[in-house]
Amino acid sequence: MEGFKKSIEVGGRELSFSTGVLAKQASSSILAQYGDTVILSAFVEKELRPEMKGADFVPLMIDYRERSYAAGKIPGGFFKREAKPKDSEVLVSRLIDRPLRPLFPSNIGRDLVISIVALSYDQENDTDILSLLASSLSVACTGIPFAGPVGAVRVGYIDGEFIINPKVKEKENSLLDLVVVGTEEKITMIECNASELSEEIICEAFVIAQKEVGKLVEFQKCFIAELGVEKIAPVEDIFDVKGKVSKIYADKATEIKERLLILDKLDKENALAEFKDRLKEDIDFEGIEEENYAAVTSTVFEQLIEEGFRELVLVDGKRVDGRGLEEVRKITSQVGILPGRVHGSSLFTRGETQSLGTVTLGGGRDSQILDELSGDYKKRFMLHYNFSSFSVGDIRPNRGPSRREIGHGNLAEKALEKVLPSDKDYPYAIRVVSDILESNGSSSMASVCAGCLALLHAGVPLKNPVAGISVGLVSEEDKDVLLVDIAGLEDHFGDMDFKVAGSKEGITAIQMDIKLTGIKVDLVPKVLELAKRSRIAILDKMSEVIATPNPNPSDFVPKMVKITVPQDKIKMIIGSGGANIKGLVERTGAEININDDGEVSISAVDNASFEMAKEAIEAYNKKIEVGEIYKVKVRNIMPFGAFAEVFSGTDGLIHISKIADERVEKVEDYLKEGDEVMVKVLEVNAQGKISLSIKDAK
Repeated sequence: MEGFKKSIEVGGRELSFSTGVLAKQASSSILAQYGDTVILSAFVEKELRPEMKGADFVPLMIDYRERSYAAGKIPGGFFKREAKPKDSEVLVSRLIDRPLRPLFPSNIGRDLVISIVALSYDQENDTDILSLLASSLSVACTGIPFAGPVGAVRVGYIDGEFIINPKVKEKENSLLDLVVVGTEEKITMIECNASELSEEIICEAFVIAQKEVGKLVEFQKCFIAELGVEKIAPVEDIFDVKGKVSKIYADKATEIKERLLILDKLDKENALAEFKDRLKEDIDFEGIEEENYAAVTSTVFEQLIEEGFRELVLVDGKRVDGRGLEEVRKITSQVGILPGRVHGSSLFTRGETQSLGTVTLGGGRDSQILDELSGDYKKRFMLHYNFSSFSVGDIRPNRGPSRREIGHGNLAEKALEKVLPSDKDYPYAIRVVSDILESNGSSSMASVCAGCLALLHAGVPLKNPVAGISVGLVSEEDKDVLLVDIAGLEDHFGDMDFKVAGSKEGITAIQMDIKLTGIKVDLVPKVLELAKRSRIAILDKMSEVIATPNPNPSDFVPKMVKITVPQDKIKMIIGSGGANIKGLVERTGAEININDDGEVSISAVDNASFEMAKEAIEAYNKKIEVGEIYKVKVRNIMPFGAFAEVFSGTDGLIHISKIADERVEKVEDYLKEGDEVMVKVLEVNAQGKISLSIKDAK
């Protein structure tokens, strides 16, 4: 293949990028390969659509999609083709979007789309990091205004050693899954899942990751230089927003800050809306077309409010809700607020953010079956996050979960997953739902807290309780001010949202997003230490409500157990055409699932059904002892004797000569099907055939 190609070694494997062969009608395209995993990233930038003129956000869309052929698979389902994005694809799209978006100038004035396709997957090297790198390079190769490229690596921690870009199998044994994205000197995005690791270990991983990130950025810059990419000059603003903002702010600073300091969220919003309505009178619209007045007013208003917010924090040392810089909002929580049909429930409120947490426990069939490139597998723990429009007083139709809802749910899920009991010790499928009833910042971390409380209320034996906290940043020149438990305005006008979840023992999840071009690595330990103190304080508040698993969970929680039977007994349990297992399910009313390895899971809400099914399955593990007396049930009458069931799936023969002391002419004269009689085991031969005797049992 022709074109330009360049390679680098990362994590002991070759990483290569090429361009100039595929997708040549795109503005730029990059083919990236790591092992036998291959990704195509195609970037297209066009002049902004008329209706998007004056937009106050970067019009960027990221679309990551997987092709089943990449793993040699045919898609599951009826239609046998890829359809809407899976949650896993949405999460990769967000992983790419979050570090790249802040690197575009807000006035770029172009429609931007990055389409990423997984073309080959080798079951060893992940597609997400490769996709992010390919996307960064595809944008940088166009020369448009962009503060990239960025590097990205995954760091694992196995047996006390850090591993760069661990392979899929290695990740299964890793206590850490840390993704770091950044430039040569700064970090732009963090995604982390950890098994209650200390802040010290996490910080050490950041230092190692940053070195690798720097190498990848330098490599991409060399790629761009050798390709001969020419930089395109940034678009100049049509009007001098800074000048207009500065002039108005000089007169309105006091009024703006007074409105920002109103404590009630809705009252504050109404006061700011009233200020915006009057703002048109103070703006000089000279040289601006009337159709753009509204857009200009919105832009000026946003920047005026941002100026006031930042001056309050950086100069006055104040927060818009009157709290101290390290003060967590008032916390109230309770459990058991819903009837017992809901297996576990909680309500967690922090300031004006409120999460209703619920837990549902189910059997093996309730696990989610996922059809992924890595193969089909069952997911026993799910956390779903719902953000209804009424939580912020909006009117908006519900059209299913947004990308944001999927992302927030995934973060809270990772935070709690590491403290769940093992499938062997606690074989339930577990679903947690966080319904956000009120929102003013940090709703994902409220979901972690509500989810933990609901799990404890449901009686789930967590290793340790978990809580989450968000740390914000307002940065200017050489001054950095950290804010604990950021509210909505602080998230909107601040520079960083650094979410940390964990127990008192250590960190379980981190997610960092910024609006700057990056933060220095040496800021991370300060954030983690601040988050740790706040997290422990929240855990102490939560423990006042419930500190240990509820010893008396709802009566509606299904009873469940897993029993392992010999593999040669599986056919007996199932029976011809599934007759035995279907009959057992019908008789007991329990849910029974059998795996090929002999593991049988039993679940039932009714205790009698559960015990009946459990006893029937356990019988397959019992051994027949020669000389012992058993109560058996006659199953079949034959001319030469009767077959009787000793245990479920274990039959023996009562020969006609062993039915009575006297001579028996017809078996039917002594026994009929369904009779229960006492027998003695006379023999179990090499083939497993069992001889029983009624007369010897007497």
